[in-house]
Amino acid sequence: MSQAPQPGAADQQPVFSQLFGLAAPIIGLNVLNVLALAVDTAMCGRLPQAEDALTALGFATQVIFLLMVAMIGLTVGTVAQVARAFGARQYDRVNHILHQSSMYTILLSVALAVLGNLLAPVVLQALGASERTLPLALDYLRPLLTGTVFNYLVVLYGAVLRGVGNTRMAFVVALVINVLNVIFNYGLILGNYGLPSLGVQGAAFGTLMAQAIGMIFFVGLLWRGVIPNLKLRLTPSKLDRELGLSLVRIGTPAAFDMVILNAAFMAIVGMLGRIEEVAVAAHGVGLRIQALAFVPGMSVSQATGALVGQSLGAGNIERTRRIVRASIILSTAIMSTLAAIIILAASPIVSIFDVAPDTRLHELAVVWMRVLGYGMPLVGVYIAFVGMLQGAGETRTSLSINVFVTMVLQIPGSYILGFPLEMGAYGVWLAFPLSFIFKAVLGAWVYKRGKWAKTGDRA
Repeated sequence: MSQAPQPGAADQQPVFSQLFGLAAPIIGLNVLNVLALAVDTAMCGRLPQAEDALTALGFATQVIFLLMVAMIGLTVGTVAQVARAFGARQYDRVNHILHQSSMYTILLSVALAVLGNLLAPVVLQALGASERTLPLALDYLRPLLTGTVFNYLVVLYGAVLRGVGNTRMAFVVALVINVLNVIFNYGLILGNYGLPSLGVQGAAFGTLMAQAIGMIFFVGLLWRGVIPNLKLRLTPSKLDRELGLSLVRIGTPAAFDMVILNAAFMAIVGMLGRIEEVAVAAHGVGLRIQALAFVPGMSVSQATGALVGQSLGAGNIERTRRIVRASIILSTAIMSTLAAIIILAASPIVSIFDVAPDTRLHELAVVWMRVLGYGMPLVGVYIAFVGMLQGAGETRTSLSINVFVTMVLQIPGSYILGFPLEMGAYGVWLAFPLSFIFKAVLGAWVYKRGKWAKTGDRA
């Protein structure tokens, strides 16, 4: 667990096995992240006023995801910089980036904690929280906002480890966090182990405690230098503005990528609501399944970004191209396998969510599942190119592709198929997988042009 691959040795490893070995723990880590929210939801569902509690949890989670966009940008920028420097064997720079990104993360966490707590009631009301659910949502949200630094540093250090090619340690820490999350939540939400029953507030405190312990694990491991050539310095220093601007330059487009994706889903929900209200519920069921189904492909994309950054930092263009080709094959194969399962087993999968058969909700949810399934192989191709561009620090290119296809093709396509062509909910959904044809083609075009493949230790 303590060994990170050395760049020189990594160049001798078969690309495919290296990519799979790096991606497998990331898949596990991302699944654990999804399950952490499921644990909170499941336990709050056992409270006396379960419907109100779950509704409040849903609103609060949307706020957390919204604020997480900035941190996603910071981690993408950090991985690109760390991987480049590590590939170039500039270990002093790797540790400098680790130290500086830690300070930037702390500053971001403090800013979001203050602003989040001040604006939380307004944002929750704007999302539609009622007078009944607003206090419960704030009970859950305020502790997590106040302790944002614990979660964000856990995310950052997992990203740094990915950048140097060690994903197993991040997975082990995430496993510890999830086990503690279950234990703490079981005690604080429902009042077990002699602890008070705090309801949704208990869910927040339990999660916060687990994240704090996970952060302490990470800090201890990195401070002790358990991983060769990686050591965290705890004393503060002057902020490196040049590095900060570089992190912003790389990370901001990646953050806006998430904003565009959420805008597309909001547009779909708005159109579905005009066609048939039950289709919105079916879409929600589909998004839960999508969150898990897309995890393996996105994990391969993250591993691709790390390896591409290392290879470009080492100046090895040919190996970089082999990494991208291997990523396309692996990601597409995984997503195609999952697509076949979703298409063939759509009905029983939907039934897992207590959706009764022979209902309109079940019928529409199955339709959405199958539409999603048919598009997943194309998603696999495109997210491999996203990993390539993030590893190369060319996040503006992936944002440009996403903005163009989403705003010019996907959203108008959903409207045209759903309304003028009278295909209803099916037409609105159909534009989503169809859009990935264009994204994959544009990604391939960018790959072949080769302008993204800039070598050196800086992205």
